[in-house]
Amino acid sequence: MRLEPTPPARGKTAPKVHSVSANRPFVWLVAGWRDLRANPIASLAFGLLFAIAGDLITIFAWRNGQVFIVATSGFFLVAPLLAGGLYEISRRLETGQSSTFFVSLAGGRRNAIELSKLGLLLAAIGLAWERISTLLFAFLAPDITPDLLALLAEIHLSTDHRDLLLIWILIGGTLALIVFAITVISVPLLLDRHTDFRTAMLTSLRAVDANLLVMTFWAFLVVALTALGFVTLFFGLIVLMPLIGHASWHAYRDLVEFPADLLPPRIS
Repeated sequence: MRLEPTPPARGKTAPKVHSVSANRPFVWLVAGWRDLRANPIASLAFGLLFAIAGDLITIFAWRNGQVFIVATSGFFLVAPLLAGGLYEISRRLETGQSSTFFVSLAGGRRNAIELSKLGLLLAAIGLAWERISTLLFAFLAPDITPDLLALLAEIHLSTDHRDLLLIWILIGGTLALIVFAITVISVPLLLDRHTDFRTAMLTSLRAVDANLLVMTFWAFLVVALTALGFVTLFFGLIVLMPLIGHASWHAYRDLVEFPADLLPPRIS
């Protein structure tokens, strides 16, 4: 009787990380636009959900500082997971398959446990950010309602308030960069491969480290496009969020490679 070789343990194969040229973010955006045009209805449906969520947060939490901080930070910290449907659309397009909105939602079920672990980590980071924000306002500006609008209204009155804003931005920016570094590759990887969330996060960190300048520029483009969506009262997010999501899939495919003869296999 011939014995078959034992496959590697699930999630233990370390993928190869590529170094890419500085112009690749523009290539990713072009590829993302191509995916959006190839499947516009499902893609724009996700963009509409992002826009509606942004409008609802603004309407119901505009003047409630703590709720606004929790809602906005929580929404954008889990945005990489919310974009999973867009990654699934791009993944299916690679194999010549079209997608409906509901078909794309089903993609997250295949590796649901590992994606849930990553989601819990992002939720913990969001909760930490909310607590930090509340404490900063409580200790450094107890006379100001803890929201950004009140701070901006009072900023010219006190140097302490300007210092608070700087500290707030620095801490929030640092957490945002951490989230970007651990999710930019890990979420599409978990949707594409039978691997665990630890391997996926480490791969994401390796990809960012190997392409630090390129990924910094990519992060800047993502922030700039998202800000553009903000200034259009979130309507721009209907197109811009699908564009970013599809482009992020192509960033993953450009930066990460699994040798064909090694596990984990692609999810079918």
